[in-house]
Amino acid sequence: MNGSVGSAAGGVVSGLKVLVIDDERPALDELSWLLGRDPRIGDVLTCDSATEALRVLHEIDVDAVFLDIQMPGLTGLELAQVLSRFRHPPPIVFVTAHEAHAVEAFELQAVDYVLKPVRADRLAEAVRRVVDGGDRAAVSHDTQIPVELGGVTRFVNRSDITHVEAQGDYARLHTPSGSHLLRTPLSTLEEEWGPAGFVRIHRSLLVSLAHVVEVRMDAGRCTVVVGPHRTELGVSRRHTRQLRELLLRRAGDS
Repeated sequence: MNGSVGSAAGGVVSGLKVLVIDDERPALDELSWLLGRDPRIGDVLTCDSATEALRVLHEIDVDAVFLDIQMPGLTGLELAQVLSRFRHPPPIVFVTAHEAHAVEAFELQAVDYVLKPVRADRLAEAVRRVVDGGDRAAVSHDTQIPVELGGVTRFVNRSDITHVEAQGDYARLHTPSGSHLLRTPLSTLEEEWGPAGFVRIHRSLLVSLAHVVEVRMDAGRCTVVVGPHRTELGVSRRHTRQLRELLLRRAGDS
C-alpha cells in the first residue's frame, strides 16, 4: 500500500466527517461505501496505513475514526494509544476480523467494536454511538432483553445478567432469578454487549464484569465467582491474563 489518503464523499457536507483506516483495499472501499450511504455521515476520508492516518489527523479534525487493528507497521491499537493523548481525541470505532482485542479496545475508551464482515445494521449502530457523543455511559445503559418461554415474551434487564453461556446458535442468559434462552450466537452478544462490560472468558462463556466478586487461582488454573449465588466459572488460559488485568484496572478506577 502506498499510504494514500482519499475521500469517498465530496462537496459541501453537513454530517459527520469520518476517517476510515484499513490496509486492505477491498475492506477499505466497502466500509467507506457503507458509511457514505448513512445520512448522518457527511464526508468519508480514507487511509490505507495507520502512519499516514496519523499525519492526516494532525492536519484535519474529524468527528470519528473507523480503524482496523491488524495492520503492518503501526497497528490500530498503537494508533489509538497515540490518539488518546491528543488534546481532543476523536471517537474511535474499531472494525476488525479479530475478536480477541475487544478488551484492549474498550480499555482505550473505544466507542464501539465491530466485527468483519461488517453488517450495515451493525455499522449503523456504531454511527449512532458516535452521534450520541461517544459517551460510554450512553452505550452502557441498561437494556431490556426479550426472551420467550412457552409462547410468553418476558423482558430481562441486561444489568441483571451475570454470565452468558453458548448453546449452539443460542445463548443462555444467567440471572440470580434463573436462566433464559436467547436465539442469538454468543459471538454476536460479545460484539454488541462489550461496551456494557461483558467479556469473553472462555470460548463458550461471557461474563459481566460488574457481577464478578472473586478471582481464584489454583495450580495455574483461573476461575471467577459471579453473582449472589457465587457461581464459579472457568477461565481459559488464553483469556486469564487479560481478564485479571482488566479487573485490576476497574478496581483501581473505582
